[in-house]
Amino acid sequence: MDVSDSICDQEGLLVGIGNPLLDISASVDEDLLKKYDLHPDDAIMAEEKHMPLYSELVDKYNAEYIAGGSVQNSLRVAQWILKKPNICTYFGCVGNDEYAKLLKERAIADGVHVQYQVSNEVATGTCAVLVTGTHRSLCANLGAAQHFTPDHLQKEECKKSIEAAKFFYASGFFVAVSPESILLLAQHAHDNGHTFVMNLSAPFVSQFYKEPLEKLLPYVDVLFGNESEADAFAKAFNINSSDVQEIALRIASMPKLNANRERVVVITQGCQPVVLVQSGRVTLIPVEALPRERIIDTNGAGDAFTGGYLAQLVLNREPAACVRCAVYCATHVIQHPGCTFSGPSEYND
Repeated sequence: MDVSDSICDQEGLLVGIGNPLLDISASVDEDLLKKYDLHPDDAIMAEEKHMPLYSELVDKYNAEYIAGGSVQNSLRVAQWILKKPNICTYFGCVGNDEYAKLLKERAIADGVHVQYQVSNEVATGTCAVLVTGTHRSLCANLGAAQHFTPDHLQKEECKKSIEAAKFFYASGFFVAVSPESILLLAQHAHDNGHTFVMNLSAPFVSQFYKEPLEKLLPYVDVLFGNESEADAFAKAFNINSSDVQEIALRIASMPKLNANRERVVVITQGCQPVVLVQSGRVTLIPVEALPRERIIDTNGAGDAFTGGYLAQLVLNREPAACVRCAVYCATHVIQHPGCTFSGPSEYND
């Protein structure tokens, strides 16, 4: 069955909030990672020592500019699967500049309805994407993205979008920017019996932002992460295990405000099976391992995975079906540079 045949007519079903960033992506050698104290398959916030990196990528490494930002990427992928525009609405803060125009054009072209807050003082954020073989290291200079304020959500057009939505998605990255804004959406979802989804996003979120993350967890109906993020979460929250399945089970059983809806936890493990916890049980869902020569860029794989899951979630599919679509999207995206895709989706399940 083609999902376009079953998508309901209501626009704005899914609201996402995150950091809109323009990716500056390049294939580099490991010496550049060492120079800036970066590590493969990691994601960090830029410090002062990282600031020369962005111009170095452009000047010396033939970098590409790719519309990015974790949540915006996921919504673009969800729209690619759903095939009907404006199912997804996106909140984030950008500068009043050409980078913002590029981001908005890409999002709209892919069917996402954007409601940016615009800062006239700070430039649109960027993310250095250092690709080494099948690995990538992310270093985000948030710029305007970190200037998002909760009052933007009180604007009339934003309130209308929030009232129209039944699914809400926030990245862990955004916990470092405006946990108050995430909490407003989470509380709204809870009060109205809607679904609130979060992503752990990176190990540093659990390591350095435990307190706001702890406040948000009781609202979370679906939680995403990968194995390194699950491990960091376990250490931060005193889960005495290094077993991914056990950690996922423990996260699923943590306190939750809506006891009538059990938390679903989804942990990816690269080309190893996805760990899905639902109703206190673990299901392992296989992942197609692509030959090395077909893998172009793993940057965006996690965003694509989440987007595929969200696309099925708004169609009210079971978690296992959501994961299968998520795997399809991630598999497609890693065969393209950045979080991009070619042609219309051919997904059927």
